[in-house]
Amino acid sequence: MRRIVFILALIALGVAFDKGLIEIPRQWAPWAPLRVDDPVTPITKLKLQRLANDREGCLAALDTVPEGEFRYTPLADYSPTAACPLENVVRVQGGRVAFSSSFVATCPLALAWVMFERHELQPAAETIMGSRVRQVDHVGSFACRNVYNRESGRRSEHATAEALDVTGFRFDNGQRLTLSRDWGNEGENAAFLRAARDGACKTFGNVLGPEYNAAHADHFHMGMRGFRLCR
Repeated sequence: MRRIVFILALIALGVAFDKGLIEIPRQWAPWAPLRVDDPVTPITKLKLQRLANDREGCLAALDTVPEGEFRYTPLADYSPTAACPLENVVRVQGGRVAFSSSFVATCPLALAWVMFERHELQPAAETIMGSRVRQVDHVGSFACRNVYNRESGRRSEHATAEALDVTGFRFDNGQRLTLSRDWGNEGENAAFLRAARDGACKTFGNVLGPEYNAAHADHFHMGMRGFRLCR
């Protein structure tokens, strides 16, 4: 019943907005197309998840990144292996922040990343480290496997390229942080990693790191499924 009331309320708001009766900031309007420089709100994750089945809408949102600040190539749907077909994917090359290697990601994952980078990662880097992030080190996004490589059970987000595993960050001033070395320390290095984790939780559906379990002791798993898991 509550869900029905909520949906009806959204419809009513949409009609009122369409007729100009009320004005809702686009970042709070579920029906407004997403733009990368929209302030991040709880509605942002809803918009990102809806774009999983909207290739054109997702690519249009990626195209709101200023020219030269994020490089990617749209890919046709394909199957790297028969068991793991990929849909609505792009190859991410980098931009103002480089990656240790290019990677295949669902379009919403790429969009979530670039919003995280612009709204959370770089501001935290400048405030805490006194330098911008130059490169992100990672160990990939796609792997056709089950969760924790189990023989049976549910598929990992990596099987659909819906997650990126980040192991560290390099900065313009030459500093380099890794989760395996710096997460458990005190001072600005650990503070930055925690700020990065907390900031990622605002755009990604789930963010898992060293505090989650031993399997994530050396990396952040940034995935698209869910809304609240952040550890």
